[in-house]
Amino acid sequence: MPKKLPEVVAAVDLGSNSFHMIVCTLKDGKLQIQDRIREMVRLASGLDKNDEIDAETQARALACLERFGQRVRHFPPGSVRAVGTNTLRIANNAQEFLSKAEKALNHPIDIISGIEEARLIYLGVSYSLGSDGDTRLVMDIGGGSTEYILGTGDSPCEKESLHMGCVTLSDQFFKNGKLSKSAFGQAVLFAEQQLEPFQQTFRRNKWDKAIGASGTLRAIDKVLKLKNWSHDGITLEGLEQLVAHIGHCGHINDLKLPDLNPNRLPVFPGGVAIVYATFKILGINQMVVSEGALREGLIQDLMGRIFDQDIRSATVENWAERFHTDKPHAARIKQTIAYMLPQLSNEKNPIDNDTITQFLNWAADLHEIGRDIAHSGYHKHSAYIIENGDLAGFSRQDQILLAILVRTHRRKFVRSLFAALPAPWKDLAPYLSIILRLAVLLRRNRFDADLPEFEIAIEKTKIRLTFPKNWLNESPLTHADLMQEADFLKQSGFKLDFS
Repeated sequence: MPKKLPEVVAAVDLGSNSFHMIVCTLKDGKLQIQDRIREMVRLASGLDKNDEIDAETQARALACLERFGQRVRHFPPGSVRAVGTNTLRIANNAQEFLSKAEKALNHPIDIISGIEEARLIYLGVSYSLGSDGDTRLVMDIGGGSTEYILGTGDSPCEKESLHMGCVTLSDQFFKNGKLSKSAFGQAVLFAEQQLEPFQQTFRRNKWDKAIGASGTLRAIDKVLKLKNWSHDGITLEGLEQLVAHIGHCGHINDLKLPDLNPNRLPVFPGGVAIVYATFKILGINQMVVSEGALREGLIQDLMGRIFDQDIRSATVENWAERFHTDKPHAARIKQTIAYMLPQLSNEKNPIDNDTITQFLNWAADLHEIGRDIAHSGYHKHSAYIIENGDLAGFSRQDQILLAILVRTHRRKFVRSLFAALPAPWKDLAPYLSIILRLAVLLRRNRFDADLPEFEIAIEKTKIRLTFPKNWLNESPLTHADLMQEADFLKQSGFKLDFS
């Protein structure tokens, strides 16, 4: 647990339709919501034919984050969790935008996978509704993706994220706000096609109740209630009346639905099409709506990190088990890392020592998972699995960093790989990789015997290892390994000296 807990925490959701922020006070380990801010940014509509976010949409998004930043800019590091979802997952200029967005918010922004988004949504719903022992189907419609989750209590068991959202469907089938019965039918058919492969996974006999968790679903629920089409959440009968009403209108301005936010109107038909398709395909007759969603899940996930219950550590442990790693060997490597790091501690590091230790330990735990595929080049297999797997709790940036550390832990030291990392990791990660390489090398024999006390120093491109007198002469294999390692590092501009 950190020495000093933050008094206020916040979560920011850079969605494809809206940006959301929730601010909570933290007292005696309990959360109290202090503030909620939501702005319609419609990031997904700003994607051009090259899948790049256009300048106008970027400006709108950055202006919103500047306003959010006024609220959280001075919060201490580690007290704000900000994530980007579907549009930032697919935008080719996402990294360029993120560098500006992080300056506006003054906090790091993670891009999360669709499956991780689904996990966090379920966590937010679970926190909002509590646990009653029932199995839940949770649905969340975003601007560019829709998530479906099955779970009981606070544990999701099935998660899917489909590439359809209220913005993307509205832009595709209802351009310029034009409506028709035919266009709506095509939108529903498209949504059904996306969901069809998962019909058996989420079919009606797999769950006890259906829960909606997004602004689109809350808007539909409100419209049905005020039109007297439903008084018990979202019902199939009420939806059919809403669908019939949309089919009689030629433009979104003709809808004239009570209390529907004008900003939501352009994306409303696409959202209704997704909900109607879901009810039909999965056999849903009634769905209740939850206030909890992604941002509440982010807060709960952040609390886990603050109170040393980081799900990422549990994920690493599960994956190490799944891929049959040599756990005693990983423990020896982590022990060696723990011996070296205090000698290399630097107060000027832009990343705190706890985070550095965390990533190095995760890399030690997972560096050999590729052996389950093939022994030859296993470090490359390990890196591929880590970068492309669904690792609960990890952002895309987390996974890329971890994958590069694992990819470069042996053999050729490909320094150019680190250029893909965001600052400050691209400058710091090569040194972390060298620490991991040396720890693995010194523990190559996989013996439990303690290493001798040795000294390590790193100054820019110079690495110095000093062992007790005659130890290297008595350890010819380690001496040979260090000679080879010096050659590998030399090719990337580093000099390794040892004696």
